[in-house]
Amino acid sequence: MRPDDFAYDLPDSAIAQEPLADRTAARLLVDLGQGVAHHRVADLPDLVGPGDLLVVNDTRVVPGRLRLRKATGGEVEVLLLEQRDDPAGQWEALVRPSRRVVPGTRLIAGSDLALTVGDDLGEGRRVVDVEAPDGVDAALARHGEMPLPPYLTTNLADPERYQTVYADRAASAAAPTAGLHLTEALLDRCRAAGARVERLELVVGLDTFRPIGVDDLDDHTMHSEAYDVPPATLDACREADRVIAVGTTTVRALESAVRCGPRGRTRLFIRPPFRFQVVDVLLTNYHLPRSTLLVMLEAYYGPGWRGLYASALAEGYRFLSFGDAMLVGRGVGESR
Repeated sequence: MRPDDFAYDLPDSAIAQEPLADRTAARLLVDLGQGVAHHRVADLPDLVGPGDLLVVNDTRVVPGRLRLRKATGGEVEVLLLEQRDDPAGQWEALVRPSRRVVPGTRLIAGSDLALTVGDDLGEGRRVVDVEAPDGVDAALARHGEMPLPPYLTTNLADPERYQTVYADRAASAAAPTAGLHLTEALLDRCRAAGARVERLELVVGLDTFRPIGVDDLDDHTMHSEAYDVPPATLDACREADRVIAVGTTTVRALESAVRCGPRGRTRLFIRPPFRFQVVDVLLTNYHLPRSTLLVMLEAYYGPGWRGLYASALAEGYRFLSFGDAMLVGRGVGESR
């Protein structure tokens, strides 16, 4: 399989540049096996009921895009990807331009934040040592920017719109965007309809916003991501009649947990053919062409995703992070 097998024409006009004022007003294309229907995310409580379990990824995005300066005055952009377990203060980061930053280079953002660039990890990734006397969180609140994907060219008036309403621990380099549509009121309505809601954490990393860089998917290596699926969530999955994953990151965490244990790091590349053991229904946004997320969608829903995407484009759906969503059943698109 090649990345071009997951290509489609995405006009710039279809890319949502701003979030809707009402999160739940996003359109929702539904295919659970009874034909395609068009709803709003606000209708989700009407589509769930007793025996259903909604699982969300409650990771929070780090405002980790930094514009720094060398001692010589040269500008360097750093995107903090993930804090390393050891030693304290080290992060994995994207550095641009990486080739012009030699190991040992010190980068400054005022008197309360400094980074020292270390080893080259490939693909523009570097190890960086972060020094912040008042704490990293406080320094990033002052100097950091929300790491919006490069296809978003409009300034975000409220950075919290790139966070889910249930976001908890700040650790991710990108948002689990399917969850951006949900509100606490909507989740309460789902509970009132009889559905259960549980959480997990998957720290969203590099593969979420980078295209596949090889000609053959057999040669693609996923970057590892940390995940933690609480026992209560796994127990709820075993008891549920339908497990509804909110987002591809939730799918990856759940399917990793049943294979490798409830917490750890995963390099799971979900691609056809793949035997899903947990997830029955997927709520997801529309993804970039030639991305690992589209590969996952084909493994989950089937090759019929192309028809759904064509229909969504024809119907004026909004695509990518701030766009609309779909709710699809496992294997429904195998013969479409």
